[in-house]
Amino acid sequence: MKFLSQDPALKKLSLSNPIHFLALGFGSGLAAKAPGTFGTVAAIPLYLLISTLSLPVYIALTVLSVIAGIYICDKASKDMQVHDHGAIVWDEVAGLLITMIAAPAGWAWLVVGFVLFRIFDILKPWPIKWLDAKVHGGFGIMIDDVLAGIFALICLQGLYYLV
Repeated sequence: MKFLSQDPALKKLSLSNPIHFLALGFGSGLAAKAPGTFGTVAAIPLYLLISTLSLPVYIALTVLSVIAGIYICDKASKDMQVHDHGAIVWDEVAGLLITMIAAPAGWAWLVVGFVLFRIFDILKPWPIKWLDAKVHGGFGIMIDDVLAGIFALICLQGLYYLV
């Protein structure tokens, strides 16, 4: 896999720094192509780890990932001196966790949730695109993926009830 090692902004980060490590999605955001997709893939083991917990605990950890993500993404963005650099993918990690709230068990539903989240994150229908353009800082980096996760969650639950 090719990495973005030549990007000068990335040279300001270190995977040994816990904030940078999380912001880069455990290193997955360093992929040269589709870092957001790789960041979402990196969220799968975390999802599998916490999916066995009770729903209130899962939701609490997901909310914590969003709140912490505001700081994590803001700090990495400031350290890089670039707003919402593509390598910052903690927002994708949190977005997938949101998508999978109360998701039915099984790999098929995980794949459907993954695809739905990526569709909303990439296409950015209104108001996701508006938020992405107008809101800045760590909150701005996180909010469009939070909303994409909520849209994907609604669709996933809708599909489950239809099937």
